[in-house]
Amino acid sequence: MAGLAVAYELHVRRVPFLVLERAATPGGVIVTDRVDGYTIDGGPDSLLVQKPAAIDLCRELGLGDRLFPTLPPRTAFIYRGGRLHPLPEASVLGIPTRLMPLAATPLFSWAGKARMACDLFVPRRTDDADESIGGFMRRRFGREAVDYLAEPLLAGIHSGDVDQLSMRSAFPRLTTIEATHGSLIRAFRSLPRPAATDGVFRSLPGGIREMVDALLAKLPAGCVRMDSPVVALTGAGGTRAAGPLTARLQSGEPVRASALVLAVPAWASADLVQPVDADLAALCRAVPYASSCTVALSYPRARVRHPLSGSGFVVPRVEKGLRVMAGSWVSSKWPGRAPDGHVLLRVFIGGVRNPELVELDDGQLVSLAHGDLARLLGIDGRPTLTRVYRWPRANAQHVVGHLARMAAIDARLAALPGLYVTGSGFRGTGIPDCVEDGRATARAVAARVQDAREEAI
Repeated sequence: MAGLAVAYELHVRRVPFLVLERAATPGGVIVTDRVDGYTIDGGPDSLLVQKPAAIDLCRELGLGDRLFPTLPPRTAFIYRGGRLHPLPEASVLGIPTRLMPLAATPLFSWAGKARMACDLFVPRRTDDADESIGGFMRRRFGREAVDYLAEPLLAGIHSGDVDQLSMRSAFPRLTTIEATHGSLIRAFRSLPRPAATDGVFRSLPGGIREMVDALLAKLPAGCVRMDSPVVALTGAGGTRAAGPLTARLQSGEPVRASALVLAVPAWASADLVQPVDADLAALCRAVPYASSCTVALSYPRARVRHPLSGSGFVVPRVEKGLRVMAGSWVSSKWPGRAPDGHVLLRVFIGGVRNPELVELDDGQLVSLAHGDLARLLGIDGRPTLTRVYRWPRANAQHVVGHLARMAAIDARLAALPGLYVTGSGFRGTGIPDCVEDGRATARAVAARVQDAREEAI
């Protein structure tokens, strides 16, 4: 998505470009299957409103009127002690904003609730050192909040380790709130309560793939070349990226350009820039990644005893008995995702927590997913439709120290004029982050091209 955002912004600014896409279809992890009345997103299935870059792009593409929110109720559940417990009302990223719903929930012990309420009195940090999500939440809310909120919800978004992922990289808003207000509970309570809300996520009737298709339709014909993997980079003077750059395709064809944007995973960037700058390659290679799988399953509604009233559930690492990381009740979240009389569910498997599960074959993954769902939701009978989506080394892990590493990457790139990087391994992991960074990168490229034109004149 970052690379397509670069292309779109360059097109808007009338800068000639060529996209060299390794795969047979563009869009990366944005995959939507439409079959037999089902609309199945294999990767991300929504856009976050609070980060408006992707929503704004949809509006520019003429999709604004097609965006719609999740269906109510928008309740998320936490698995604990063999049961699904709803998150307390008025939670933000699982963080309570009111004390009464926190006191009433059976999700936490009384000791855990008391410790979470102590956030009101925990002093703010006075230094700007990086900190893990687990360290931040443990300091402010205690161990139980880490086990049952931070690990499955905050780290789970990235399929990562709660004690490795950087709070400043993943959730900078929360670190800013602490620096400004101290208590997060007090800060969230001070915000005005909206009279009504449509939730914080949006999707499209044809799945998130609609966004990719609409973007491609706006680009000039012939500017995106499929099945065109780049295997090497060189500069005009040999291996150094100085002056015009050359991207050499697997076919041997050279493609020369005054600027080159690597919109690929950080580990792929490392391989490409190794002959150009070994230090830059080492920095890119140091960004860790996790692998995961998404399994979609459908059942006749009458076969599922659970009411499925809400958006889905997460499974904390400390809980035993289930091997899935999370589950999404797709047909309860979005209208039109399954035929009448059927439900569509998705589960997420693997990540840093269980990397070995990604090696299972499709049949084993379906059996694992069905077994956990049948136990948890009271399902009788086998699924009537299944799909398995594999995402090897696709989940970038912005661990503690990532911002410092990114500053070092930018410093190396500053010495390599015309070379740029963007994508989830660098400045943000979600679709809105990738869109925002891709367009910002394109603006930098356009400025460089404009400067070169003025120098030529």
